[in-house]
Amino acid sequence: MLTLFLGAEMAWASMSLSISISRNTDNASWEALIFSISSMNGLFLPIISAIVVSRVCDMEHKGNTWKMLMTTNTGRNQVYAAKYICANSLILYGIIAQAVFILGFGWFKEIGGDMPFLPLLQFVIGTMITTLLVIALQQWLSLTVRNQAFALCLGLLGGFIGTTSGLFPPGIRQFLLWSYYMDLSPVTYVYSTASTTGSYVSGMPPAGLLIAAMLLTVILYFAGSFHASKQEI
Repeated sequence: MLTLFLGAEMAWASMSLSISISRNTDNASWEALIFSISSMNGLFLPIISAIVVSRVCDMEHKGNTWKMLMTTNTGRNQVYAAKYICANSLILYGIIAQAVFILGFGWFKEIGGDMPFLPLLQFVIGTMITTLLVIALQQWLSLTVRNQAFALCLGLLGGFIGTTSGLFPPGIRQFLLWSYYMDLSPVTYVYSTASTTGSYVSGMPPAGLLIAAMLLTVILYFAGSFHASKQEI
């Protein structure tokens, strides 16, 4: 399922980038590739994360395995941590696949310039930090609410917000965690006030937002773990 969604995203990105490059050769740049994948992640990764977490957590509800786990030395906090690591490991596989796709597509299209290893590393780190935050929220909901439709709806809502986050003012966008897929990207698109065109600008992701995302991840993770461990079974 994860590979299928990633394949659909990369196929969409490949077609979109090919059309964009054919219309304007200025779009044949590494920055454009990274920005395009980051913007698509705002749609795809919240939904993929919701599906992955829901599948990982739903076995405890459908199989009613919490009571069996309580007869062993395994605590609910340990199970919570194991599920969190498992879900994030699966998404990390997808993010690395995206980085490989960027390099492969750029090589295929013969994009000039040096290989963007530093921006790609920043892309992987920024996307993974956002994923850690999103999954912390998704797992809290998936493990404490038996009906997984609520968690999946949250993922769909996150995908919508992630796609449209560029339309929100910065003051509002910073409170929408799904917008971090673009906000923590090393490449942004800046429109020119003098014309209707714009340009890609690369740089370090904002340090303040990175720290805020990591702190919020810790808060959501431990809040969810505490809530799940105290919930009646």
